[in-house]
Amino acid sequence: MFERPDAGERAILVHLNLQAGQEDLYELKELTKSAGAQPVHVVTGSRYRPDPKFFVGTGKVEEIRVAIGTYAADLIIVNHPLTPSQQRNLEKALEVRVVDRNGLILDIFAQRAQTFEGKLQVELAQLKHLSTRLIRGWTHLERQKGGIGLRGPGETQLETDRRLLAVRIKQIQQRLGKVEKQRHQGRSKRKKAEIPAVSLVGYTNAGKSTLFNTLTGADIYAADQLFATLDPTLRQLSLQNGSEIILADTVGFIRHLPHELIAAFRSTLQEASEADLLLHVIDAAAEDRDDTIFQVNQVLNDIEAGAIPQLKIFNKIDLLDDFSPHIDYDETGKPVSVWISAQTGVGCDLLQQALCELFTGSKVIRKCILPARQTGLKAKLFGLARVIDEQFDEFGDCQLTIEIDNKNLGLLREIQVVDDFN
Repeated sequence: MFERPDAGERAILVHLNLQAGQEDLYELKELTKSAGAQPVHVVTGSRYRPDPKFFVGTGKVEEIRVAIGTYAADLIIVNHPLTPSQQRNLEKALEVRVVDRNGLILDIFAQRAQTFEGKLQVELAQLKHLSTRLIRGWTHLERQKGGIGLRGPGETQLETDRRLLAVRIKQIQQRLGKVEKQRHQGRSKRKKAEIPAVSLVGYTNAGKSTLFNTLTGADIYAADQLFATLDPTLRQLSLQNGSEIILADTVGFIRHLPHELIAAFRSTLQEASEADLLLHVIDAAAEDRDDTIFQVNQVLNDIEAGAIPQLKIFNKIDLLDDFSPHIDYDETGKPVSVWISAQTGVGCDLLQQALCELFTGSKVIRKCILPARQTGLKAKLFGLARVIDEQFDEFGDCQLTIEIDNKNLGLLREIQVVDDFN
């Protein structure tokens, strides 16, 4: 049986039009480039259902074999999930490495992960994916390796690898459990401080990281490629009215996101599932805009975040003809979408305005006099309210104009309120 090569860069893409479901061929090309491979040829076809042995028919297998020789390809990328047996049969017949759609996405994630947590999550997803593909995938896995005190007489390399995989998966899950506890503690502290959490979500390459950088002044990596950034980033953001929110940039979604990734990244995706508001970033210039919106909402439902309020951000309006930034409101006067360009910054002030309107509905403005002796109460006010104006009279008393949440109005019972602006 053929021994699998370790790498390949010249790729032939295989894409079938199936009655049961359809993947995007353009998206496959972009995924391939993001992984660092070079698409040299595309083999397409149509079937009512996949062939159980090769996924494609025997005629297509021969067509792919000819294309391998013609284009000197060393890698086959199939734009669909393959069963372990289909992947093994194709590799045996074609004698080159075969990667399915899920394996390709996992490879991109492995390249993008930078943090300790991100690398652990990707490794866990890869090991779970690999564990289903150990059976007779490589010839050396069938060889008997006796060894008293090593692995036990008669244990095959396949059994050893399977056991080592299980041990490693358990170790990673334990480490990720500790990281998840730390994340939970951080979220608990933010909730106690009553700072709203806002998560950027959206289809990959919609411009989330660019928008995150524009709003927060951060310098996280952003590029015109799928899954340019992977690890979540959190920053505190001051709104135009002086209130604070925590803004989180999360991993981009994609149609049919592998279940291994959803499971492995559940702790990271909790930044979205436990947010107070989701900023759903949408590529306004994309031809399949409505479909990507549907796909993102599908993933949000998978991670139990479908019921969280959304503010749609239609990004990249600079790529549209004759389109200006604006805010769309519903019948109650609540912002539901904002049209902007994160790249040029056009409309980002309107996004700030929309966020202020969404998070300051329960605030009121009060003018009060605070005696000089009440320094402790003054410190509390400065911590819980936004000070609009501060002046001192000849007696040293402080005259304050503040914006404060309704729930904190109890602090004003000990203070002389001289004006009510509402």
